[in-house]
Amino acid sequence: MSSSAVRIAPASQHDVPLILEMIRGLADYEQLAHEVEASEERLRQSLFGERPAAAVSLAYVEDVCAGFAVYFPTYSTFLAQEGMYLEDLYVRPEYRGQGIGFALLRHLAGLCRERNYGRLEWSVLNWNEPSIQFYKRLGAVPLDEWTRYRLAGDSLRTLGEEIG
Repeated sequence: MSSSAVRIAPASQHDVPLILEMIRGLADYEQLAHEVEASEERLRQSLFGERPAAAVSLAYVEDVCAGFAVYFPTYSTFLAQEGMYLEDLYVRPEYRGQGIGFALLRHLAGLCRERNYGRLEWSVLNWNEPSIQFYKRLGAVPLDEWTRYRLAGDSLRTLGEEIG
């Protein structure tokens, strides 16, 4: 299948159950299902509420959703320009190798171009060699000199209390 047979569409509130299904599929693949706290209500609020935190694009093959991408704007002080962060990219196992991931990334690159964004960035798990090789074939480069950090849960709440 060529990536031209893939239709990319923005998600709407009606797609929330499908988005949650895709999130759970991604979490299973990444062996992180135990970390999923998302619910339909939280997704409805965070993606389609008063202040949407991210956008979702769905990839369809005929009438079946085969994959999705979740992304949001970023800002680079060095470029003095907006960019895009790809939070999640997932293709259902039975649709992998058919150009769907490529179609989603091409779609996001097109959005970056339309919006005059300077960067499209994402993270990949170190063990995910198939994805790493796919990204390298596209011309993406790893930023090995950077280490990503995260504050969450009790650590985040504690720090917020100390300075709040």
